[in-house]
Amino acid sequence: METALTRLAGVRYPIVQTGMGWVAGPRLVSAAANAGALGILASATMTVDQLRKAIREVRSRTRAPFGVNLRADAADAADRVQIMLDEHVRVASFALAPSPELITRLKEAGVVVVPSVGARRHAEKVAAWGADAVIVQGGEGGGHTGEVATTVLLPQVVDAVRIPVVAAGGFFDGRGLVAALSYGAAGVAMGTRFLLTSDSTVPDAVKARYLAATVRDVTVTRAVDGLPHRMLRTDLVDTLERSGRIRALAHAARRASGFRRLSGLTWRQLVRDGLALRHGKELSWSQVLLAANTPMLLKSAMVDGRTDLGVMASGQVAGVIDDLPSCAELVGRIVKEAEEVLAGLERLRDVR
Repeated sequence: METALTRLAGVRYPIVQTGMGWVAGPRLVSAAANAGALGILASATMTVDQLRKAIREVRSRTRAPFGVNLRADAADAADRVQIMLDEHVRVASFALAPSPELITRLKEAGVVVVPSVGARRHAEKVAAWGADAVIVQGGEGGGHTGEVATTVLLPQVVDAVRIPVVAAGGFFDGRGLVAALSYGAAGVAMGTRFLLTSDSTVPDAVKARYLAATVRDVTVTRAVDGLPHRMLRTDLVDTLERSGRIRALAHAARRASGFRRLSGLTWRQLVRDGLALRHGKELSWSQVLLAANTPMLLKSAMVDGRTDLGVMASGQVAGVIDDLPSCAELVGRIVKEAEEVLAGLERLRDVR
């Protein structure tokens, strides 16, 4: 299935496995890449040395192109970019918009730059700065998300920019891929669907919680870090929503201390990253700390299996997923379904 995305990234199918912290490690990324999708390695939860090691591990597992997701506002972003250039990574994706200078540096080195956005104006901005493509996430998507549904946001962005647009938020099968293509997208990006595969390293007990969830069990809360965050509703989420400011600050400080030790960040760097997320928003100091160390809350669930102590970012599609295929099985199934849908539409046209 050739589209502008497959030509740009050099992959077989217009499907992207997104860079989910603690989830999109070398095993999942290489499995997605070998299946013909664009696998994206999540680097925000890695040290610089771990990132280099992870990139090399992915390359030892696959000869297919893959990408790395970066936080453009991270204090060591320049070091991480240099590692990508040294290791000849094909694609750089960003959760926050990279600067024009950073885009230029990557493009001059032959790296494909694909920021993720949640609003038309942000897509227009990064396109004007030289981004090669853009991932547009609607409100159905997991993690930090917006309020506009994919079916409303996607056509807005497709009409506004002249670079390939990848649709994210609410996709899990071949029907969704065809729908995105019909809107003018060049492909789809999926997080929760790839998290729920046998190639994902997320503990089995955590996957079981996702599989048991209904659509109503996936909520949006600001209690974690002050920003709209789509995740599974758990006792911890309920507790954070009920917590007073003092209790929330103490909880945030404990988590921040743990993440600081794990990441090697100083307190100054930790607060700086939190303030970067606070920019333009009314966040309390507890939310600033939680914004900086939300990765610790995710690690508790996604790595340690402690659903009672961590949060589980989730797209709404968790409520309609009921199996754990391998990446190869998943991608093959999506492509087959998409081809069947397209063939059905062609037959319908012939009948008319």
